[in-house]
Amino acid sequence: MPIHPVGRVEAKGKVGSPYAVKDFYAVNPDYGTKEDFRRLVNAAHERGFKVVIDIVANHTAWDSVMLTNKLFDKRDAAGQVIPPNPDWSDVAGLDYTNPATRRYMIEMLQYWLREFRLDGFRCDVAFEVPTSFWEEARPVLEAIKPDVFLLAEASHPDLLLKAFDADCAWPMHGTLNRVLMEGAPASEFQRTWEEERRKFPQGSLHLRFTDNHDEARAISRFGWKAALAASVMMFTLDGVPLLYNGMEVGDTTESGAPALFETLPIFWQPKQRETFPDTYRQLIALRKKHPAFRNDRVIWLKNSDAQNLVTFLRLDAQDEFVVVVNFSNRPLTGWVEVMNSGEFVPVPPGINSQAPAKGFPLFALGPFEWRTYHRAVPR
Repeated sequence: MPIHPVGRVEAKGKVGSPYAVKDFYAVNPDYGTKEDFRRLVNAAHERGFKVVIDIVANHTAWDSVMLTNKLFDKRDAAGQVIPPNPDWSDVAGLDYTNPATRRYMIEMLQYWLREFRLDGFRCDVAFEVPTSFWEEARPVLEAIKPDVFLLAEASHPDLLLKAFDADCAWPMHGTLNRVLMEGAPASEFQRTWEEERRKFPQGSLHLRFTDNHDEARAISRFGWKAALAASVMMFTLDGVPLLYNGMEVGDTTESGAPALFETLPIFWQPKQRETFPDTYRQLIALRKKHPAFRNDRVIWLKNSDAQNLVTFLRLDAQDEFVVVVNFSNRPLTGWVEVMNSGEFVPVPPGINSQAPAKGFPLFALGPFEWRTYHRAVPR
């Protein structure tokens, strides 16, 4: 979330709203100083990490330093500052019809790139800001850092034409909730994915997630077994998987509430979560070792139970992987339709993944279990 100081906001929990920014050029003293942040970025770079920060370009706190200049904010006919839309009365809107606002915000982004050697920005509600602003900002930022990474917290095709490198796969996340909380068929995942392909520019990158700070924990919504099964799908689909704070140990709070307006420390040793760290290690190792999981080639495969099973193929010139996930709370025996199936063997991650294939494409899965199968492409 934003590292900037939080402005005055009523009825937003103990810490207020991190998205009501008081000063885009400052650091929230609860987190430390600018020198602390500079050391953090440098230490991350030394370890091979890239660092992006959250930018709220659409609005500010009501006591923001920007509101001292009447050029920057949205105002009504009477000259009063107004929210960006009627539903967000806790923040003041910024006026992007004014060149001065655009200039201020672009210079601010330049400052963080230049002074702290950041690698990019996660841009909050990017669709609420005119696309033309992002397209104006991109080349200016590239002049400082040619490989700057911009992530849109949005799902709007036009943002990925020129401005952003990736966006958030909110439609897929919504489908995940419908399947695991409302009983929608697992075939909805394929329908959502195919609709995504039709709407977005070719080669678009989407952030795949089960957890984030806006939502109750996936474990609270789905149960811990289903949450882990959901992660397996998100890490093996095309796109960029998100490993959000504490997911690697199965963290949740008693209420499962979003970690947005309250301080919610990670619980590092929750019960019944022993399999979580190894599963995520295996998923990351699989993606890192095999480029087939880092391209955009996905072939959805017919299976014996479209209501409950997800089956798809990930492939490149060297390898083919079949991913099978049971999205029901019952054991299932089934099959998946795949060519030359006898050559596939189970690989991690997967329950009993070291066992022989036992006649694949037939398989037996427990509730919310999964398998990954591999074969080398014949040469």
